[in-house]
Amino acid sequence: MKTLIKNAQVVLPEGISNVSVLIDDTLIADIDPAPQVAVDETVEATGLHLLPGVIDDQVHFREPGLTHKEDLRHASRACAKGGVTTFLEMPNTSPPAITVQRLHEKLDLAADRSVVNYGFYIGASLDNLEELKEARRTPGIKIFIGSSTGNLLVDDQDTLEKIFAETTLPITAHCEDESTVRANQQKFADVTDVSVHSKIRDHRAAYIATERAVDLARRHQHRFHVLHVSTAAEVELFRQHDNLLTAEVCLHHVLLNIDDYQKLGTLVQMNPSLKTREDNEGLWQALLNGEIQVIATDHAPHTLEEKQRDYPQSPSGLPAVENSLALMLDQVNRGRCSLEQVVDWMSDAPARVWDIVDKGRIQRGYDADLVLVDMAKQATILNELQLTKCGWSPWHGVRLQGWPVSTWVGGHQVFCDLPRLKAGSSAEQMPLIDGSRRGREVVFDHQRGGYWATGN
Repeated sequence: MKTLIKNAQVVLPEGISNVSVLIDDTLIADIDPAPQVAVDETVEATGLHLLPGVIDDQVHFREPGLTHKEDLRHASRACAKGGVTTFLEMPNTSPPAITVQRLHEKLDLAADRSVVNYGFYIGASLDNLEELKEARRTPGIKIFIGSSTGNLLVDDQDTLEKIFAETTLPITAHCEDESTVRANQQKFADVTDVSVHSKIRDHRAAYIATERAVDLARRHQHRFHVLHVSTAAEVELFRQHDNLLTAEVCLHHVLLNIDDYQKLGTLVQMNPSLKTREDNEGLWQALLNGEIQVIATDHAPHTLEEKQRDYPQSPSGLPAVENSLALMLDQVNRGRCSLEQVVDWMSDAPARVWDIVDKGRIQRGYDADLVLVDMAKQATILNELQLTKCGWSPWHGVRLQGWPVSTWVGGHQVFCDLPRLKAGSSAEQMPLIDGSRRGREVVFDHQRGGYWATGN
């Protein structure tokens, strides 16, 4: 099957160009092919932009164990709708993915259910060092240096030293200092206003834990990725990256802040917590400066009933994969960043950080994981239109300009919101989501050396 995406504004590694892209089966076969090239299908994309598919390197899809909140089938369809063609999922499922066997079981589940590409981290515990050494089919090791459930909390210094010293996979971590959080919980034990969540999980808790992890990485010369940076102060800790350190920020930590508790309440309760408007600006500037490399979602859904419980019985986390790219396209339209920067942060950088083979760029020979976007399209995020199983969004009612209108995974169109894109087709012939296709397990080549060892 050969598909020609014709006359799009294509975001290439060297810049935006008005060219056509040829897909042959699962791969990008050519860019700006000869006009007479024979194809099976032509997609007329004049006036639209073609981007490499988004790689979301931090999601929680809740399967196995908590599938009343989310599951691979619903979440992967939400990804397809949102232009996310690859996800990397965290290990704190039930049971947690802290052994090679459980890692492989999750890969098998995704092979059967996911319409987009997938990978899974292996989680660190207090006693699974040998499992971490043996793991291969994974982006890396996830450590919870801060509150988690069960034995996923790794706060013991000797254990952390061994993980950084004796393993070879890249490491990433949730960084909030456990002792600081517990002391603050006692201090505010009688407060039920959700805004206190940002005082319990305060700036100091984030800074101390990130400083601790960065110190471990530097002393052991071990590649380390700082997840969901929430404070501007933390940027100082990894500004000097030493070819070891990378970082990411989540959409909620640049687009929301403590002022939003008043309107959204527990819907925007998350870990790490929301911080101040000044932190929003500092994190945004760090993105623009290249000090933070990746934008992710930390998609962590709960049912609306669970989220609307009184604090502190309400759980932390929110859904975002369905709207993450649109939220950033809207920022482009507002003049806060360029489309090329969005592609760097959401596609190319995560592929480089995690050594993902043949993804993250529109380039000959790369996988045909693509998303066509309409930068002029305006639409409102509505709970009733969400494909994620939890069925709600903290951005409900927000109108955005710039939306995905078609997504390809491995050369197969899995989402389309514009029937005109296929010549001679009708809406009935083109389902919004093609759930018959399956994504593929991501291939990681950790010999590449990560973000700082790769580039243009």
